[in-house]
Amino acid sequence: MENGAAQMSPQISPQMSPQSNPQFLPAVSVIIPVYNGEIDLPELLTCLAAQTYARDRVEYLLVDNGSRDRTAELIQTAIAHHAPTGLTLRYLNETTIQSSYAARNTGIKAATGEILAFTDADCRPLPNWLSDLVQPFVDPAVGLVVGEVLALPGHTLLEAYAERYETLSQKHTLANTFLPYGQTANLAVRRQAFVKAGLFRPHMTTGGDADLCWRVQQSAPWTLFFAETAAVRHRHRSTLDELKKQWRRYGKSNRYLHELYGVSLMRELTPKEYLYRISRWLLKEIPSTAKKVITGQAKPSSFLDTPLGLFCHHARTEGQQQSKLPDNAHVIDHLPQPNPEPSVNTP
Repeated sequence: MENGAAQMSPQISPQMSPQSNPQFLPAVSVIIPVYNGEIDLPELLTCLAAQTYARDRVEYLLVDNGSRDRTAELIQTAIAHHAPTGLTLRYLNETTIQSSYAARNTGIKAATGEILAFTDADCRPLPNWLSDLVQPFVDPAVGLVVGEVLALPGHTLLEAYAERYETLSQKHTLANTFLPYGQTANLAVRRQAFVKAGLFRPHMTTGGDADLCWRVQQSAPWTLFFAETAAVRHRHRSTLDELKKQWRRYGKSNRYLHELYGVSLMRELTPKEYLYRISRWLLKEIPSTAKKVITGQAKPSSFLDTPLGLFCHHARTEGQQQSKLPDNAHVIDHLPQPNPEPSVNTP
C-alpha cells in the first residue's frame, strides 16, 4: 500500500455539524460479532430493543463466531421473543475463521440494508445510538460515520484511570496522523463504500477497523463524519492482566498497520527515560498530587497515573516488537457479485 499521509483532504476529515432530516430512514443492518457472549447478550439485547430507530427499517444480525457457551440458544430465544414486537433479530454463524472481522464479513454478505452499522457484544448502545449514527448519511458524500465510545460505570483504580484519560474514546482514532478512522465498536459504513474498497481482512485479529476505514477513504472521496451523540458504552479493563492485553493489542495493531501502510511506529522509551519518569513521579508528582487530593481537586487514584501510563506504554511496546503481520492477512474479502440475468433467446 502507498504511504498516503499526504492524501488527507477536507473531503475525508471528520465533520462535526450534522444535517438533519427526520424523514431520512434508510434500511439499516446492524452487525454484531459474538463469541461466548452468554454474559453480555441479555443487556445487549435489551439495548437493541430500546433503540428509537424505526423497527421496520432495521435488522440486527448477530454473528456467532464459534461460541462454546449458550450464545446460540440465547439468540434463538430472543428472536422468538421479540418477533411479535417487530424487532428483527437474525442469527448467523461464522465457524470457518476465528476472527471478529470474518464474523463481520459474514454479516455484511447477509445484510439487506443500505447502511451497515457495527458494534460489539460487550457494548451498550444508548437508545438514540442508531438514529444519530444513521442521520449523517443524509449527505450522499458521507461514506463513514463514527460514533463515540463512553465508559460504563467502573469502581476499580484501573477503570478510574482509563476513564480519566478517555482510553476508549474515538477522538483518539479520529486524530490519527495518517487518516482518521473509527473503531468497530461504533461505526457505520455505506454499503456502496464496501463495493469498491472491499470488506474487512478476515484473517486480521486487530487493526482491521483502521484498515477498512483507510481503504474506504482511499478508494473514493468519501467523507468521514463524527456523530458524537451516537454513543455506546463499554466497560474499561479492571485488572492489570486485562489492561496489559489491551495495550499489547494496540501495539500489535501498530505493527500490522505499519507493515500494510508504512505508517510510523510508536517511539519506544529508553531505560533512562523510564527511570527519569519514575524519579519525577516520586519526587515531584506525588507531593503535587497529594495537595490536589487534599483540596478535592483530584481523586486518590491520580497517584498512579504515571506508573500506569508507563505500564501501558511498555505493554504496547511489547506488542509492537513481538508481532508480525501474518501472510494471510493480505487477503481482502469482497461482496459477492450478483448472478447475471439469464439471457433469453428470441426467435
